Amino acid sequence: MPQKPRQNRLKKIDSMYKDKKVVVVLPAYNAAKTLEKTYREIPFDLVDEVILCDDHSRDNTAELARNLGIQHVIVHEKNKGYGGNQKSLYNKAIEIGGDIVIMLHPDYQYTPKLIPSMVNIIGEDLYPVVLGSRILGMGALRGGMPMYKYIANRFLTLAQNLLIHYKLSEYHTGYRAFSRTVLEGIQFNRNSDDFVFDNEMLSQIVYAGFDIGEVTCPTKYFEEASSINFSRSMKYGLGVLRVSFGHFFQRIGLVNLPRYQKK
Repeated sequence: MPQKPRQNRLKKIDSMYKDKKVVVVLPAYNAAKTLEKTYREIPFDLVDEVILCDDHSRDNTAELARNLGIQHVIVHEKNKGYGGNQKSLYNKAIEIGGDIVIMLHPDYQYTPKLIPSMVNIIGEDLYPVVLGSRILGMGALRGGMPMYKYIANRFLTLAQNLLIHYKLSEYHTGYRAFSRTVLEGIQFNRNSDDFVFDNEMLSQIVYAGFDIGEVTCPTKYFEEASSINFSRSMKYGLGVLRVSFGHFFQRIGLVNLPRYQKK
């Protein structure tokens, strides 16, 4: 049985960032091989609580999470998909009073060491949303991103910037941080349960008028890191274009899509 990190055995005092509760959420699926390494790098002098959602894994992800001392472990009785996993996590983060919510993948593809920077940007009211960009600084290719995925990323991002009328280095990173105001201000529960959830959420954020900051993020591609195959990537790409055109038509007043309605 893994030993609990020292940070969790001690009661933390006044660990909020400027009276803001910091919550890390982990969307997990078959993450047992990398969960502990990811969890041990979370800066617990800054993070107040951690939530893990196990999306009906075939391994012992949930058991390991409990043994590590993760405060909130959600287990889906059936696989709901990447978007469905995030919905459970964000709803729980709001329920427990999270003011700054960081989504970190437990497959160790993104480093937890960027959490302080992301928390600082939101906590200082510089931006209400922060993305860890793999494209800034060429981190994606250096980290082993397949060339076809890199090219697709660049093409889709160009199309999205034009259609959504915003400018980001990429829309496809899984490393994200949000203020509570953002999560409570968009209809993320109306989004897809699949991978395109990420893009629907960013589209909602831009449409609602929230600004988005980016930080350079190194990334790693290895056997245990989660990644979708070519056919799923094609489906995702088409979904991204659908979302982007939907945003464009919403922006110019040709449609009124439910996901953009105010709460």
